Amino acid sequence: MKWFIFSQSFAMTAASVSFPFYLLFIQNIGRSFSSFGFAYGLFTLSAALSQRLIGDWADRSGGVKLLIFYAAGMSFIFLLIPSVHTIETVYFIQVVLGILGAIQKTSEKLVLSEMPYEGRRGKMIGNYHFWTSLCSSLAVMGTGLLLNYFTLKYIFYGCSIFFLVSGIVLIMINKDFIETRTPGLQKTTST
Repeated sequence: MKWFIFSQSFAMTAASVSFPFYLLFIQNIGRSFSSFGFAYGLFTLSAALSQRLIGDWADRSGGVKLLIFYAAGMSFIFLLIPSVHTIETVYFIQVVLGILGAIQKTSEKLVLSEMPYEGRRGKMIGNYHFWTSLCSSLAVMGTGLLLNYFTLKYIFYGCSIFFLVSGIVLIMINKDFIETRTPGLQKTTST
């Protein structure tokens, strides 16, 4: 559980840090409330329309694998964001971010529901959300201070690295998680 919290803290931190500054980024490109509203609407619409397919995909491939895909996808997209200069490209990125966000939502819940835990599951989930939210809130406040010294594009590059770290940690824990979740698969010890 602690490695999953560690991994998702990096991902949630990157997502939380980037969101308020991404809104400023969109506003600078769109220059109107209608383009901003449409861009955000595309995000939520693409997330909603993809949820059923993602749920089926998550059942077949597993939540951890989809979270790895999410982390890699977000890392790549965040490398591209600083080079975006047209509102049409922002719209495309919003659709991709909506789909990736839906992948994260579904996969996170699936992994948490399958996580082996002794004791009360609600307490475990509350602990998970406490640590990931705490890291996110501290990162957003710290980023506001850092923007006095760096340009906005460096925030996106830093978030890309955070998503990458999240994916790498998930890759490292994926084998152990699969072994503990696969019925009939026993760990063998050499004698």
